[in-house]
Amino acid sequence: MQDNKNKFVNNKPECMMAASLLRRDKRATAAKLKADLNRTDNSTGLQQLQELLDVVLNPEKPASDTEALDWCKCLIAGGEGFEEFCKTVRSYDNATLCGLVWTANFVAYRCRTCGISPCMSLCAECFNNGDHTSHDFNMFRSQAGGACDCGDGNVMRDSGFCRRHRLKTGENVPSIPCDLLLMSEMVLPRFILFIIQYLRDGYVEQDSSTERDLQKVLQQLEPQISFLEELTKMGGAMRTVLTKILTNQQTFMDLSMGQEDNLYAKKNYEKYLSALKNSGLVSVEEKTLGAAEVTDGADGGAGAVVLMGKTISPEDQDGGQSVGQRKRVKLSSNTKDPCIIESLKHKCFLEELLFWTIKYEFPQKMVTFLLNMLPDQDYKITFTKTFVQHYAFIMKTLMKSHESDTMSNRIVHISVQLFSNEELARHMTEECQLLDIMVTVLLYMMESCLIKSELQDEENNRHVVVNCSEALLKNNTYWPLVSDFINILSHQSVAKKFLEDHSLLMLWMSFVSFFQGMNLNKRELNEHVEFESQTYYAAFAAELEACAQPMWGLLTHCKVKETQEYTKTVVRYCLETLQIWFDAIGFIDEPASNQVTFHLPLHRYYAMFLSRAVKCQGLDLDSLLPDQEMLMKIMVHPLQIQASLSEIHSNMWVRNGLQIKGQAMTYVQSHFCNSMIDPDIYLLQVRRLEFSFSVKSCCTSHFLLQHFTNAVLDSEQERPMLEGALTFLVILTSLRIHLGMTDDEILRAEMVSQLCMNDRTHSALLDLIPENPNPKSGVVPGSCSFEDMLSAVADFKAPVFEPGGSMQQGMYTPKAEVWEKEFDPIMVVLRTVYRRDVQSAMDRYSAFLKQYGIHTGNPWPPYKERTPLHPCYKGLTRLLHCKTLHIVIFTLLYKIWMDHPNMSEHVLCMVLYLIELGLDNQLQENKEDEVSSIDEHCHDSWFPGTNLLSNLHHVINFVRVRVPETAPEVKREPPPSTSTEAASYGQNLREAQVFSLVAERRRKFQEIINRSNTEATQVVRPKSSSTRWVPPGTPPQLVTEILEIRESMLSLLIKLHQKMSSKQNSLSASWLDDADTGRLAHGDGITAIERILSKAATRSCQIKRSIQDVCGKLFPPVLPKKSSPTDKKTMDKEERRQRARERQKKLLAEFASRQKSFMETAMDVESPEAEAAMDLGSSEVMESETHYDCVICGQSGPSTEDRPTGLVVLLQATSVLGHRCKSKEPKNLPTSDEEHIYSADTCGVAHDVRLTLMQQFFKDSSCLQSVSIGWDGGVYVQTCGHTLHIDCHKSYMESLRNDQVLQGFSVDKGEFTCPLCRQFANSVLPCRPGRAADAASWHTPTSKKTTVLVKEVDDLQERLALFPTESNLSKEMELVIKDIKNTTQKKYMDYGKNPGSPDNDFLFMYSVARTNLELELVHRGGNLCSGGASAAAKRSCLNQLFHVLAMHMRLYSIDSAYNPWTRLTQIAGFEEERPEVPMLFRDAPSLLIIFVLTMPQPLRKEHFTCVVKMLYNLQFTQGLAAMSTKFSSEERQARVTSGALAKNTAISEKSCEVLLGHVISELSKENRVYNLSSSVWSPQSVEVSLQQFCLPFLRLSCLLQHHLYGDSLTGCLEEEEFSSLAVCLGLLPSSPQPSNAMHSASCLEWPVSAFDLVSQWCAEVTGLSQMQAEQTLTLLVQDPQWAAPRLLQLPDNYNIIFQYYHRKACTVCKKVPKDPALCLVCGAFVCLKGVCCKQQGICECVLHSQHCGAAAGIFLLINASVIIIIRGHRFCLWGSIYLDAHGEEDRDLRRGKPLFLCEERYRVLEQQWVSHTFDHINKRWGPHYNGL
Repeated sequence: MQDNKNKFVNNKPECMMAASLLRRDKRATAAKLKADLNRTDNSTGLQQLQELLDVVLNPEKPASDTEALDWCKCLIAGGEGFEEFCKTVRSYDNATLCGLVWTANFVAYRCRTCGISPCMSLCAECFNNGDHTSHDFNMFRSQAGGACDCGDGNVMRDSGFCRRHRLKTGENVPSIPCDLLLMSEMVLPRFILFIIQYLRDGYVEQDSSTERDLQKVLQQLEPQISFLEELTKMGGAMRTVLTKILTNQQTFMDLSMGQEDNLYAKKNYEKYLSALKNSGLVSVEEKTLGAAEVTDGADGGAGAVVLMGKTISPEDQDGGQSVGQRKRVKLSSNTKDPCIIESLKHKCFLEELLFWTIKYEFPQKMVTFLLNMLPDQDYKITFTKTFVQHYAFIMKTLMKSHESDTMSNRIVHISVQLFSNEELARHMTEECQLLDIMVTVLLYMMESCLIKSELQDEENNRHVVVNCSEALLKNNTYWPLVSDFINILSHQSVAKKFLEDHSLLMLWMSFVSFFQGMNLNKRELNEHVEFESQTYYAAFAAELEACAQPMWGLLTHCKVKETQEYTKTVVRYCLETLQIWFDAIGFIDEPASNQVTFHLPLHRYYAMFLSRAVKCQGLDLDSLLPDQEMLMKIMVHPLQIQASLSEIHSNMWVRNGLQIKGQAMTYVQSHFCNSMIDPDIYLLQVRRLEFSFSVKSCCTSHFLLQHFTNAVLDSEQERPMLEGALTFLVILTSLRIHLGMTDDEILRAEMVSQLCMNDRTHSALLDLIPENPNPKSGVVPGSCSFEDMLSAVADFKAPVFEPGGSMQQGMYTPKAEVWEKEFDPIMVVLRTVYRRDVQSAMDRYSAFLKQYGIHTGNPWPPYKERTPLHPCYKGLTRLLHCKTLHIVIFTLLYKIWMDHPNMSEHVLCMVLYLIELGLDNQLQENKEDEVSSIDEHCHDSWFPGTNLLSNLHHVINFVRVRVPETAPEVKREPPPSTSTEAASYGQNLREAQVFSLVAERRRKFQEIINRSNTEATQVVRPKSSSTRWVPPGTPPQLVTEILEIRESMLSLLIKLHQKMSSKQNSLSASWLDDADTGRLAHGDGITAIERILSKAATRSCQIKRSIQDVCGKLFPPVLPKKSSPTDKKTMDKEERRQRARERQKKLLAEFASRQKSFMETAMDVESPEAEAAMDLGSSEVMESETHYDCVICGQSGPSTEDRPTGLVVLLQATSVLGHRCKSKEPKNLPTSDEEHIYSADTCGVAHDVRLTLMQQFFKDSSCLQSVSIGWDGGVYVQTCGHTLHIDCHKSYMESLRNDQVLQGFSVDKGEFTCPLCRQFANSVLPCRPGRAADAASWHTPTSKKTTVLVKEVDDLQERLALFPTESNLSKEMELVIKDIKNTTQKKYMDYGKNPGSPDNDFLFMYSVARTNLELELVHRGGNLCSGGASAAAKRSCLNQLFHVLAMHMRLYSIDSAYNPWTRLTQIAGFEEERPEVPMLFRDAPSLLIIFVLTMPQPLRKEHFTCVVKMLYNLQFTQGLAAMSTKFSSEERQARVTSGALAKNTAISEKSCEVLLGHVISELSKENRVYNLSSSVWSPQSVEVSLQQFCLPFLRLSCLLQHHLYGDSLTGCLEEEEFSSLAVCLGLLPSSPQPSNAMHSASCLEWPVSAFDLVSQWCAEVTGLSQMQAEQTLTLLVQDPQWAAPRLLQLPDNYNIIFQYYHRKACTVCKKVPKDPALCLVCGAFVCLKGVCCKQQGICECVLHSQHCGAAAGIFLLINASVIIIIRGHRFCLWGSIYLDAHGEEDRDLRRGKPLFLCEERYRVLEQQWVSHTFDHINKRWGPHYNGL
């Protein structure tokens, strides 16, 4: 340090002073210096400070040394603590803008209602503090970063400001004391210089190797830049100081150059200069030299602009591109300053800082610092100027960058803040020539990747286009610059500047022409292309972003008459540029064949401005059109695209691979169609209206012919091409998007066509409807909003949830009247990306017609009336009234009538559509005749005039055709015939190719042989089919033949009608008079012909007469009596057909019903058919032996010891029961720090506490028999009810193991799907062989006394277990027990003191039975009122489960000394050192299950009833004891007294009152139990609470009895449940009574004296000397009632959850998780996939699912709003329970619309959780590998 210091300060004596300052305490020094500087004479202070800073901020020290930073903080604070200083400065904050800057992934808001600029955004705090109710807003995750605009009136309306920024708080802030920031003003310039010197030092000219070094420099500087950022956050006062320093030119001059005597600073400055030089930005002197060299090469002549100085340097020139040494930018004389981009000369710190920011590729910290300063207005203006000045440099750096994506985002992060502000953008345009800079920079950028265009004339093509395979285009590197350009064009003032500047417009057109004809496709004719390039993505994106979007931007400002000059200018320049383009590609009049480009942006600019001029600005179309020749040229390429579309769909480009289809689809796709296909079709329409008449056009319109009938067509391509040509003609003549529809009508038509294809969600519809002319964001004044239009045309179908598990979102479906009146198949065809969508629309249409009984057959596309044409475009109708089209129509009708093989229904449909369009669009009869006389002669052999109406009934007698000499016609003389007999020789015509209709003209006008006058004439040319007779390759000899026809279009239509309706007299002569036109709107071809005929007849009487004549001739009126034999034949034929159809229908229906019934038996959870197979429990008792069907081998038979049958079961661990609470209301999810969820009151915790407490005081083996476990982590067994042989199952598993195509389950873990119903399963439960024992005697009602039965039960328990003989069955049973144990985790089985002991095992086994019984109760709704009709019962496998458990449990015999039965029924004394659990603490249902499972099976029902009765006594007594603790001592005394009085009555043992008194007096003996109990007794009656206490036990016993003995459960009312169950269990003899009339005590039956037994039980409790009173009380008061399990209650609005949790830190790792998740069962907050919280390789969600749900977890992913289910080793995405206002999910919150809880879905989720059916209902499971 010493050396450095000396070198720096040159050993002046003062250096000692600096050194002494350094040694002193920093704060004291700072305070002293501040005091010195505040004096009037502050020179010494200044000098001291400077010296100190020289040492502290020595740039040669490593930046990581924090000492410098500490010094700066202390000095700036001037002796106070830095924190306090910050607070003080903040109190003077006068900023009125928020300006909070955020980086990528930050969650922000955008409100379209409040925004003036579309880029406006708000931070969450400002958004939530503003009022945006019912606004159109959304939340979004920032991609590039941004800043909050709250308070900025240029970007948003004041009404949207938040409370803090609305009040303009800055105005009443006191002015800041001058000495507060004095030190900052002194220290900070040096600090900023220090940072800049580091940046200069660290920069190395970039090679790929140095990238890391740059990162390193930045990392070291991180604390320093963060410090600057901290300063900006101190508010307006500090920002003002910083602005002064950053923009002061003098400070920069003084500090930046480096003093004379300081070597380091000099070297440092030279580094900076060399960096400047290398950046391709040169000083002014060099610039002028460069300009001289360039000018002579530029086409522009005089003042060519020099872009960035030098001509092409080797690094810029891409040698491989064969562009040659093209000079950079060719500009026409530009009068502006030739140096558009000034040389970079930095005049202040800010400029140099920005320079380095760019050099270092926009490090995030620097960007944030620069943006944080923006609320300061002076800074904002200076910074924007600096940014514009560096724009070209930014572009160069961006192009070289390896991380162009990140860099693009950072650039836009800055530029969007600057250019969204109209005021600022205008200022920059005026002062800094922003527009010129942007356009020039874009041009320069694209020039780096130009290649020679190969369109048209490959060799001599002078045009250059961008190369789409370059990284620049593929990676959208141009995106930030284009996006800035679009952004500034959205400001009207800037756009007007642009449109007024002609040189700029010309420059822009030359930019657009780089894209004209890019990505050329050449048709492969021989073999398939080897490599399918995907460059078309880049090409479409480039045209959309770089050409179309700026175009739409400009168009928004050309909406009114006042702006028509702009439009004219643009149109003029478009035409000029197009002319240049045609010359460059060498285009004269014919396009090159077999190539197509979809990219013609110049054409589209021209079309869109033309359309806008006529539609909005009242300009006359003719004034904007070029001469005819030019218009012809313009039309060719769009037409070529239309033809290619047809070829592509006819598989003629199939050798070019899939990508060509991709292009055809993208071209019409919703984001592109309004910038591509629509303008193209509009151009063709404009071209048609001009010249569909003139003879000149004959010369050139043969394009279409070539186009739509490529040189040689295969026969299978001929039909689709013909269909394509006709469809195109129909679209061309009927589309009105640019020809007179208003914006609202367009929106409506687009919406209807999308809805007709499919029902759509709101967001899909928004996405599918083109943005222009109807922007979806914001409300355009005067036009209909998207929402209003949607509600006008569509009905909303609310989201539904099907029981099968598929969740539908909210959909919009077209209203009936829309189908009826507005369905437009032509619009649908135009807008479909996939051809199947057209079919889908037609299917939906026909379904609608059937539903409303309008039409039952297969309908044809309906004809829709069109919007009237704009007067300018009236000429389009001439196309429908030209003779050539009529010749085509006539020919096609004739061919269809003659059944020509290439004619399809589609062709006829389109032909009829054209006729109908012609009838609807009549020509105005003015001077047309004079015009048409020119080409009258060509056609007069066919039709006299051009009007369709008059030509319809014109009869054509003979036709001259050219046919191959081999054709049949040549051999035969045409027989003379009348028109009606024409069919007789039509047969020959079928094989022969039909006539070339231009034969007549060929003779007359040899010069226009190939030039017929309309699209489709050539469609019927003879060449293609000639190949049938002549080997390909030799041109067939054509000879001229004359065919006799004698038909008119009318007669052909009528004959077609007859043919289609296959009736002899389908149209009677009087048909027209009674035709009902309304009926004709919908229907098939027959209806269409009738509609045309009736339209024609109403338009002209002559036609009406002709129709009647033809009908009269064709169908002479027949007398009804004599039906000719042929008629009869046809009738029979019809009838036979009809019958055959009916038979077929019947068969199909039968088949369908069979299929349905099979599916029901196999699948349906609740189907009654399956009952017999399921209710195994009851059938087992009834038959002598149960038979089972094996679903694998199909055999039926009993289950035997050797070949056991088993039930397909799914074993799963469950904690659902453990999550039950006392309260019926679910707990709320915490959404603030004050709220919490406590789990202490759950069932699982309560039982754990109870068991642990017992184990403290009592013998372990006894404890383990006194409570059940399995509340958490119990095992639930469920079955689909299908059975299979266990050996069959083993071979099935083997086959699964070998079959590697497994989805979602693991065979190694024993998982499989049921072979019959495919339900998920993982084990097989063996069925006990049904013994033909004395089944009847089990059920016989007993007459034995209670005491006898008690003795018998005792004996049964004493009887030793017979060990079963080793057999297949017993082996399988042991295996299942193993499976059951493996299902849950170890911690859920080991509750005993010594794990793995028999006692422990015993506890686990009976608890499995308890869990399954309890869960069945829950599934039945928590009670048995509904009786036996529960779905759960049918599928229950409890009976089999009990047998397996019983077999296993009988291996442990209970030592008789400890048998609870004796203590339950006898009076005896027990004394041991460690006591047993008192009977009053024991759990009666657990004891019941233990007794049943340990007694020999099958158990007689009388014994079962006896056990239940004894346990009921215990349960009842426990109820009395628990209740007595809730009385006050006075009340207790009163009860004892009243009980004692009634003790001597006869029924005292069955009197509740007496027994209650007895219990109280017994328990008060030691005076320990009641000490603590306070009075919490609620006044409800003793009786009610006793019944409530005993009900759970009764329910469980009843259910057990139902499963063991097949007794049916009778349903009852809820208030009768107690007595109904008591009767069912045999505790009560009579029929049930309502519980209020019933006494629970009357069910008691005591084996010995009740009082003695109760006293003994109480004595066990009072005798516990070492227990605390409160512990005794805890165990005594057990409440068996639990509410049903519920998931948490969630807030209605998702935003509440999101705002609280997405920034919340994880409790484990204390970081904010990247993917936070919430457990919906217990509310735990966990990291999804977070490595931070992994334990033993298991991520936190999986870990939590094991703790909380025994490997089942339900998590809500905060950032995605979806639910994810974890089940064991698998997981699945369940869907979302939060939907937006339109009933849609918003996965990953992409749309960011407000979401609301969908109660139905949440209930379904809860129900699946409670019923354990996730595995069955959700289909898409995958392994999670512990990574969630």
